[in-house]
Amino acid sequence: MTVTDSEVVNYPFAPAEAVDIHPKYAELRAEQALTRVNMQYGGEAWLATRYDDIKVVLADPRFSRAETVGKDVPRVRKAYEEKNIVSMDDPEHGRLRKLVAKAFTVRRVEQMRPRTQQIADDLLDRLTAEGRTEGDLASGFAWMLPITVICEMLGVPLEDHYKFRGWIDTWLTVGETYTLEEMNEARFERLPEYLATLIAKRRAEPTDDLLSALVSARDDEDRLSEEELITMGIALLATGHHTTANQLANYLYTLLSRPAYWQQLLDDPELVPTAVEELLRYTPLSPYSENTRIATADIELGGQLVRAGEAVMIFPAIGNRDERVFERPEELDLTRKHNPHMAFGHGIHHCLGAPLARIELQIALSTLIRRLPTLELAVPAEEVPWKVDNVVRGVSGLPVRW
Repeated sequence: MTVTDSEVVNYPFAPAEAVDIHPKYAELRAEQALTRVNMQYGGEAWLATRYDDIKVVLADPRFSRAETVGKDVPRVRKAYEEKNIVSMDDPEHGRLRKLVAKAFTVRRVEQMRPRTQQIADDLLDRLTAEGRTEGDLASGFAWMLPITVICEMLGVPLEDHYKFRGWIDTWLTVGETYTLEEMNEARFERLPEYLATLIAKRRAEPTDDLLSALVSARDDEDRLSEEELITMGIALLATGHHTTANQLANYLYTLLSRPAYWQQLLDDPELVPTAVEELLRYTPLSPYSENTRIATADIELGGQLVRAGEAVMIFPAIGNRDERVFERPEELDLTRKHNPHMAFGHGIHHCLGAPLARIELQIALSTLIRRLPTLELAVPAEEVPWKVDNVVRGVSGLPVRW
């Protein structure tokens, strides 16, 4: 297949709107497996739009993440990709992943369920204190639940969350909200300085948290460098709360902006685990494809020859809408049984924290259903404010009443 200049599409197609996925993805998926796109930075790339092809790119080691580090590759962000566990290939990736994998097993995370439930109840106690009947469900509950959990796991002072959240938001900017210098300062100065201070405290006074375990792996077992220790801490802090916190608020927006779905859960609370999986499938985490892979060899993908050195963009959220895999993919079905979604990725970079995220999401929904059954949006759905210019999609507030 030969792609002409006229077939190159500018990407992103348009600014993101709430939790909607742009219809252009479905159009392109119907026409061909791969589409040539012109990215905001770094030039042209292939965009994979079908479920099976996205899984191949995520799993085939010939599509490299490490080849994007520090290079002007096709991407939506002005900042270059930096080296961290998310941008590593095996075996380096596997070596670091093993250091923290035990903390996120299904069995270990299940042991955290009682404490996570206690946190959820405490947050709702504060939200509803003194007879209040309205508030911001995002800042008062959805964001704070995952942040509190990951801070306790890592041993990070919860009162510091405003600082590191600001740095993380700056670092993960897509467009013009912050300058490149500000983005680099947040990622390469402020966050490392903060983690270095915490690491020094753990060296002086070890505890039983995850950060102390990583310090021990560095100092006593020599299994990672000082730079890797700091980078791993940043990655855990960022991914451990930023994604789940935003997605939980997004799910609540989805349910409350379509009250029939909220009522469905009220009528049958046992649906919550299945509903969480469907919300994971249906609701995009990112507004765009921003995870570039570079082909390290000539590879046929979706009937198209991708040559060595070419970039491929994947966006699991659009694979989750592929009618070849999902029946009525554009419909939110809280009872959906067959649901092999890729919300947590696939292959070596499958989200390490998936078991923890599932528990947090299940507990959050179950607790709200039990304690605030009359929950509803306090403003029309179209007036709910949304964050812009970030690699993670999310509301900037969720005004509700009960």
